[in-house]
Amino acid sequence: MKHTQVLVVGGGPVGMLVAAELGHHGVRTVVLEAEPRTVDRPKAGTLHARTAQGLARRGHLPVPVATEDLLGRGRAEGFHFAGAPGLVITAPATEPRPVLGRSQAALERDFELRARERGVDVLRGHRVTDIVQGPDSVHVSAQGPDGERRFTAEYVVGADGARSTVRERLGFPADTHPATVSAGLGLVRLTDPDSVPYGWHRTPRGWTIAGVDPYGHSRFITIDFRGPHPDRHSPLTLDELRQEAERIIGHRVPMADPRHLSRFSDFARLVRDYRQGRVFLAGDAAHIHFAVGGQGLNLGLQDALNLSWKLAHTLAGTAGKDLLDTYDAERRPAGRRVIDNTRAQLALMRPDPGLDPLRDLVAELLGIDAVNTRLGHMISAQETVYPARTGHGSRWEGRFLPNLPLTTAAGPTDLTRLLLPGRPVLLLLGEAGPVHGEQGAAWAHVVRTVSAAPARPLPWDAVLVRPDGYIAWASDGGSLAGSLAGALGDWFGEPRRRT
Repeated sequence: MKHTQVLVVGGGPVGMLVAAELGHHGVRTVVLEAEPRTVDRPKAGTLHARTAQGLARRGHLPVPVATEDLLGRGRAEGFHFAGAPGLVITAPATEPRPVLGRSQAALERDFELRARERGVDVLRGHRVTDIVQGPDSVHVSAQGPDGERRFTAEYVVGADGARSTVRERLGFPADTHPATVSAGLGLVRLTDPDSVPYGWHRTPRGWTIAGVDPYGHSRFITIDFRGPHPDRHSPLTLDELRQEAERIIGHRVPMADPRHLSRFSDFARLVRDYRQGRVFLAGDAAHIHFAVGGQGLNLGLQDALNLSWKLAHTLAGTAGKDLLDTYDAERRPAGRRVIDNTRAQLALMRPDPGLDPLRDLVAELLGIDAVNTRLGHMISAQETVYPARTGHGSRWEGRFLPNLPLTTAAGPTDLTRLLLPGRPVLLLLGEAGPVHGEQGAAWAHVVRTVSAAPARPLPWDAVLVRPDGYIAWASDGGSLAGSLAGALGDWFGEPRRRT
């Protein structure tokens, strides 16, 4: 029997990111993944702004050093809402691009490499068959290449996808929305590429989505609004995909040589609690929804960034009371938000001519900058604000802190680079900063304190930033240094006595 601190079930991008982050903190971690190797499938391939920002703060994505001349400037990328063009996703110029193309398989490989480099034991070809939770540990059985193996762990993270064994074995209750559409996805060779409309294409009979490669294999999707498929687990065939494409488009669509075929629907599920004792769910194991806007992968990666540092502090004995409960409190509303907005988009996509006035109205509203920005921030999760935990801070608590150019005693830097070590950072920024620094000294074993001069005035004398980039506490409007001590205790436990 193998003992470990954290066992991650599922080695997709979400599970591998959890493992890589835990490995960075020195947590003994094992990953159990059923697939013997990374499988290249034409699945999610978009990283949205908030995910890219979080990954950059953890060193998984490059970002240019923030400078004063970049403040107030932005980056913009065109996107779609409910399949219609016109949405613009923006982000500060001090951050990565707001929309990045990166395949799920490439992310999985990158995170796995980092996890292995950090001492994580990645066991591929191991399929979990049973999981039993006790008061002090979790017992997991898995079938591997050499037979059955057993593991015990202090905590388990179920990142094993939509058909999660962890979720099913432990009976996580969930709220669901039944399927109403049937969709097919294929990576196929379109032998007459000019016969296929590029991009998102709606007809009175449904939608096709085509990323046409005239020289290779194309990603091709059909969406049938006549109802769910009677057997959603039956394999999709090339003939079925071709016939459905021809029905929707209205003429022949020659295709051949399928490399991948699958079907999906708009079935949605959200577990009622992301935590059950010592077991947590992340990614598709916790939430699934209609695949529009590329939000599912991003939602799962943000789960991973949120949970991993909290597990690391808990195992190190530097976590405040009930820190692990904040994972569900923060991430479940984010999951609900994505499920709701994808259902709203699908309603707009239904090929009913009676919806044309509504579609025209939404297109008109997208022409209003404030509306466009609001929807862009929703799709890219930049609207996410976590509930206040401490009661000791300000209205800034729970908000994401944009990357800031800073000058420290060591020279110019920025917030992203200060967060790369994975520790929470207490920034001392104003005249009252030294007072807050004195209060924070008792948590020096946990929190990195940095005196810095911002490029432009900020509304705080001091701000405490979590490892994932969100504000844990901020001093503004006359907050006292004593409130910082309370916030540090809430987040990171008891202070260390000075000797």
